Amino acid sequence: MKKIISIISLAAVMGLGFSGCSDYLDSDYIFDERMTVEDVFQNKDYTNRWLAHGYAFLAHDYLQDVCSKKNVPFNFADDMYYGDGGYADWKYGRYNENGLNNSSQYILTAAYRGIRQVSIFLQNVDMNKEFTETELADLKGQAHFLRAYFYWAMIRVYGPMPIIPDGVIDYTKEYDEIAQPRNTYDECVEYIVSELEQAAAVLPLTRSAQELGRPTRGAALALRARVLLYAASPLYNGGAPAEVQSALVDRTGRQLLSATYDESKWARAAAAAKDVMNLKVYNLHAEIVEPGTAEVTPPDDPNGMFAESSWPDGWKNIDPCASYRAIFNGAISASNNEELIFTRGRNQGGEGINIMVIHQLPRSEGGGYNCHGITQKQCDAYYMADGADCPGMNSMYAGQNGYTNPLRYNTDPRPSEVTIQDESANYPELGENRTNVSKQYVGREPRFYASVAFNGSTWELLNANTGDYRGENSNVQVFYYRDKPDGYKTSTYWLQTGIGIKKYVHPNDIADTENKSYDVSRCMEKVTPDIRYAEILLIYAEALNELTSGQTYNIPSWDESTTYAINRDIAEMKKGIQPIRIRAGLPDYEDDIYQVADNFRIKLKRERQIELFAEGHRYFDLRRWCDAPIEEPLPVYGCNVYCTSSMPAEFHNPIEITALPSIFTTKMWFWPISHSEMKRNKELTQNPGWTDPE
Repeated sequence: MKKIISIISLAAVMGLGFSGCSDYLDSDYIFDERMTVEDVFQNKDYTNRWLAHGYAFLAHDYLQDVCSKKNVPFNFADDMYYGDGGYADWKYGRYNENGLNNSSQYILTAAYRGIRQVSIFLQNVDMNKEFTETELADLKGQAHFLRAYFYWAMIRVYGPMPIIPDGVIDYTKEYDEIAQPRNTYDECVEYIVSELEQAAAVLPLTRSAQELGRPTRGAALALRARVLLYAASPLYNGGAPAEVQSALVDRTGRQLLSATYDESKWARAAAAAKDVMNLKVYNLHAEIVEPGTAEVTPPDDPNGMFAESSWPDGWKNIDPCASYRAIFNGAISASNNEELIFTRGRNQGGEGINIMVIHQLPRSEGGGYNCHGITQKQCDAYYMADGADCPGMNSMYAGQNGYTNPLRYNTDPRPSEVTIQDESANYPELGENRTNVSKQYVGREPRFYASVAFNGSTWELLNANTGDYRGENSNVQVFYYRDKPDGYKTSTYWLQTGIGIKKYVHPNDIADTENKSYDVSRCMEKVTPDIRYAEILLIYAEALNELTSGQTYNIPSWDESTTYAINRDIAEMKKGIQPIRIRAGLPDYEDDIYQVADNFRIKLKRERQIELFAEGHRYFDLRRWCDAPIEEPLPVYGCNVYCTSSMPAEFHNPIEITALPSIFTTKMWFWPISHSEMKRNKELTQNPGWTDPE
């Protein structure tokens, strides 16, 4: 009996131009009809359409790594906030298993539908004789990668989830009919890793610009490194709190998180990062300039080696601020971005990066929503230009649990003065407008100026229509005092900490939402930085640091073509961390940081907080490190936004922002599995702290 399946209109599902799949989105291919499996998979166009539909699920709003507010959990950690919707509900844990903010169900549904789509593809694509062997292998590799990504999207949110056995389940049945119990986290990891190794074996090393959104061998290996890093981390490697460990079980009582620590998992993660590094395909992006002409000039390196050397050994001939900013804001095309390992391209759903930028742009001059901001904790994380801590860094938390190590705070007084006209030449890092800026914001590292919209920062807005009725202006200094247009409002269009976000913003970006009341922009097109090379370097350094000194692990490469001797080698750790520091225009750590694992761990976590800010990592990092119970409940601090411009010292003295609540409870380790899903799949068990259906 021939099996009947339904091909749905892909154009209607995607609603966007996905790079690499556009050949299968022309109007000639829009149809909605029932066909046999043979009809689909013996036809080249229909087969390509089927796989392209798998990519469509990756575009789902709730499966994004980087996007605007409300849809995904990464928006609600301790580094940033979204002032115009849902923040308090998320931070108070007022989302639930059925109703309020039930994004949980959407993530699971979209992911399993994507898994089903590509699983059907893998089971049937061999019957198509119109592809060459090379084409067929590539398509299979893409499907294995997508299936791994869908599972990854689930286990990072829910923890261990059911793995649907490949080739065993009747794919014509609905999910309700193929209910499976939850696998252990380690079983999920091994399955995902296996899928990614199968993908890497057949995917090409590089792709053309027209195939930008399709994975490469490097993308498969990079995702594998990330998955193995999580598996080695405390939450999943014997360090989960007792109440989580005992509650996260299947219906037989089997524990789903490992109760024992296995150090070799760190070695495996390091080897996986090494696999990506050894491809010799990726590099950190650097903007080459004439020495001394950088937008934010790095300081003299106390050790001499970085300041006196050219890239990649030093920063002498690069612009660190422009280099970091260009990765995200559309200044360079994705196909020319040697740091980008995997991107969805424009396959970002309805809440993509351009929508996020509209929410970051100032209201009065930039036409945006002016409501996405950062916390004082994140602002303090950025170093001074010479690599020192900023005065007062995390002083509001000094001595509290988790903040007893002096590497975590600084109690020197914060500068209370603002810059004045006569000394403005001393602060070229402030850009076009340099007066009346708090001296807390001068002399900071280049990534600060590429990421932070501090009070009095200059917004270029170079695409402003200066001659029309709107009276738009370029190079505008924006203040967040209560008596300024972008300061405190009774509406939602203001920054509750008085500190905004510039990451992803291009100098040309400007919006029209103030006049038209909906998402309209004249922003540069941007792609998602879903996986980039800086993350791989940080994975390598972190994993090596966790190994016992003197202990060596012999770990085979992904294809078993070689074996790595993995140990806590400081020279190797520097291969991971030094390129990040050099590109950021910062000197190297002192020797005692490298020599003491606890010290390096503090620095590594801070480096991830800065380098990967607003890229979807912090929320999950805090959980995998088991730091969330320490960091998440701390009060959120920011500027005193109720002060006027006549009170600059008071404005910039950090105070607790009571409108941004902070809490962490057992149920916030993982998202709930919805009651409706548990009723459909009787084999499922609920996550710790959440309720079962009645």
